[in-house]
Amino acid sequence: MAANCENSVVCTCSYPGCSKHGKCCECIRYHLSLQQLPGCCFPPDAERTYDRSFRAFIQARS
Repeated sequence: MAANCENSVVCTCSYPGCSKHGKCCECIRYHLSLQQLPGCCFPPDAERTYDRSFRAFIQARS
């Protein structure tokens, strides 16, 4: 987890050992490069599936 970072307190990513936890800009850049969205865009139950695809996002928000 990111040390001394305000974002790490509110980061909703549940992926164990995520090196981008609380580092929003890095996280967004990483996921968009993979044509995905970061976990914080998903409701908690969908976030825990670790499926970050646009399709999963649409299904979760429909």
